[in-house]
Amino acid sequence: MRISVDHDRCEGHGLCAGQAPAVFDLDDDAQVVYRFEGQTVPLEHRAVARAAVDVCPVAALRELN
Repeated sequence: MRISVDHDRCEGHGLCAGQAPAVFDLDDDAQVVYRFEGQTVPLEHRAVARAAVDVCPVAALRELN
């Protein structure tokens, strides 16, 4: 599982970081930081990563296969 982040679409709500803090964070400008950029999400974080994708209110996150 990989995740695509649309940084232009992100509004900094932080729901992804709340749902999956080991996968996402917000920087000082309230922009999403994806800890596994360019990598496959480790198996132990996939369930919460999917939940974070689903909870994003502006669809800035997308699961890739």
